[in-house]
Amino acid sequence: MGICDGRVVIVTGAGRGIGREHALEFARQGAKVVVNDLGVAPDGTDPSNTPANQVVTEIIEMGGEAVASDHDVANWEQAGAMVQLAHDSFGSLEVVVNNAGIVRDRMFVNSEESEWEAVLRVHVMGHAAPARHAAAYWRVKSKAGEPVSGRIINTSSGAGLMGSIAQAAYSAAKGAIASLTLVQAAELGRIGVTSNAIAPAARTRMTEAAFAEMMATPEEGAFDAMDPANVSPLVAWLGSEASADVTGRVFEVEGGIIGIAEGFRHGPRVDKGARWDPAEVGAVVADLLREATAPTPVYGT
Repeated sequence: MGICDGRVVIVTGAGRGIGREHALEFARQGAKVVVNDLGVAPDGTDPSNTPANQVVTEIIEMGGEAVASDHDVANWEQAGAMVQLAHDSFGSLEVVVNNAGIVRDRMFVNSEESEWEAVLRVHVMGHAAPARHAAAYWRVKSKAGEPVSGRIINTSSGAGLMGSIAQAAYSAAKGAIASLTLVQAAELGRIGVTSNAIAPAARTRMTEAAFAEMMATPEEGAFDAMDPANVSPLVAWLGSEASADVTGRVFEVEGGIIGIAEGFRHGPRVDKGARWDPAEVGAVVADLLREATAPTPVYGT
């Protein structure tokens, strides 16, 4: 018996890296898993269904239940079909883990429209569409008087929370995902659904190239803090019934570290009670900046 025994879980981008580890951990915890992956390269090209099928085979060989999905999660209709696949295959759906993503790293001044469109599509629409169809599925159950224990687990990033040099599109997309999580949590709690996000640091195809030194494999016997498997225990717990009272949070997870990111909040302010003259504003802003907490530096600076 695991903490997710009998629960049905969709994991997107589950053919490799962090998503693969999520799928395997959910299976170990007793969940039935829809392993979604287009099998693309880090930039979104060269699709193949091989990675998803390989993970399904691993889960079945360990005695679990899984089915492969090659749906495009950023396509509205295909995301809906993926949710339907979960129901048709296992009779239910409790958890959606939005993990799929791509990168098109470039300094902002050199970035291209096509790169922005691709990154925003996969990350933002690829999170919104599966969760939207899952939420509709859970709302129907709720209206029918059936108990709902739905979980949405989104994947943001430190880049989305603090920014990252040469990753303007990726940072913007991951920041949008953090905000999306807050809205989902506020709107869906009344029907028994929670929404949380993670900002993981781990060795993946995306991070190995960008942060080679940080992601290097340690000496034999040493704790591998960048092993993507370190991220999945938190995600499995968030997908369990035990996490019912946790929603609208962004968790930072790296190696053996679990933390809660604290985002924008109202800081110091001055109310004149009347319209400001532009010449007055500079001194007021200077005072406010002295009172405010300094922001966390952008990654890469």
